Amino acid sequence: MSLPHAILTALLERPSSGLELTRRFDRSIGYFWSATHQQIYRELGKLEADGHIRALASAQPSRGQKKSYEVLPAGRAELARWTAAAQDPRPHRDALLLRLRAAAVVGTAGLEADLRRHLELHRRQLAEYEEIERRDFPPGKDSPEDRLRHLVLRAGIDLETFWTGWLTQAVEEVAALPDEGEGAH
Repeated sequence: MSLPHAILTALLERPSSGLELTRRFDRSIGYFWSATHQQIYRELGKLEADGHIRALASAQPSRGQKKSYEVLPAGRAELARWTAAAQDPRPHRDALLLRLRAAAVVGTAGLEADLRRHLELHRRQLAEYEEIERRDFPPGKDSPEDRLRHLVLRAGIDLETFWTGWLTQAVEEVAALPDEGEGAH
């Protein structure tokens, strides 16, 4: 996924200002595609220059007033093209997994505590996703749009469920290892 496509998606859902977009990224899209405020504003400029979005006319133009943007037909067409295109999965990169591999040769000092910290973070994220599911997807809310949004949320719930299970196992494994300063060579 790319940031321009994430922005086009958000703007098609609801025309927004740059500030509103950054807040929406912080609350929803950012769970699976993060971007800084600067990246979002920079991309808005590119999308506007490419003719994919435009600033909405303001009722009372004034200096410093926030611009709201909407998607133009060319932007909708680009998003549809991108959505329909095939894309291969990307290899998963995770520093924690690499650190575990490194611990096999240099020892596990400090690793158990960090695994426990990661476990707690994933438990909190899982609880947040489950609360969003309870709040936003009650039984019977099954329009095509809602079903697709819920499918994305379910991916997040399933991933967090995996990580909490795996991290629980990892903590147990690391805690059971002999207390050595150095790993095997």
